[in-house]
Amino acid sequence: MINSKNRKLERLNSGLSDTLSENVYNLVIGGCLIYGFIVNAIMITLFGDFFLYMNPVIFIISYVVLAFTGILVSSISKNPIVSFIGYNMVVVPIGALLAICLPGYPAKEILLAVIITGAVVGVMTVMATTRPKIFENLGLTLGIALILGILGETIALLFGYAGNAFNWLFVIIFSLYIGYDWHKAQVYPKTLDNAVDSAIDLYLDIINLFIRLLSIINRSRD
Repeated sequence: MINSKNRKLERLNSGLSDTLSENVYNLVIGGCLIYGFIVNAIMITLFGDFFLYMNPVIFIISYVVLAFTGILVSSISKNPIVSFIGYNMVVVPIGALLAICLPGYPAKEILLAVIITGAVVGVMTVMATTRPKIFENLGLTLGIALILGILGETIALLFGYAGNAFNWLFVIIFSLYIGYDWHKAQVYPKTLDNAVDSAIDLYLDIINLFIRLLSIINRSRD
């Protein structure tokens, strides 16, 4: 989702001599995703209070620096170990944010959001695998839609809007991004580094989808 056009070309032209089998490649992607979610769950369970009482300015600065540095590191690096370090630099600040936000939601709503998110991931992955042409040219459209959605939501919030319209918009965008990024992952040479990089893209899609679904569920209850 985040990678530049140049990075996409680099992935496509990366070392073919280091390719993995399709099954191993996809297992690495899935393993990285599961690892990221487990780290998030541990942080939410054990360190929620620590992050909750952290200085908000320090938290925001640390979050932005770590997350964007992690994305940059993984995007530039062709070494899977370095890319995995970058992945952790993304996973940790997001885990800290979730540790602060999730305690404010009922457990039933969180579980429902997890279930729906899992279902959407499954459906979009199957669709991208069986109908790849649907997703292959969606990158630019989704990028523009995401930028316009963020701008529109920001303006709407300034005027006091608190409805679910933008949440639904982002649910659609990130659902399609999951299919698009899975399709991209299958197009790239199946190297270990590309598997880690693809996991980062998918991790961000899934987390954003989960957050938006949780917000919809909570606001619908209210």
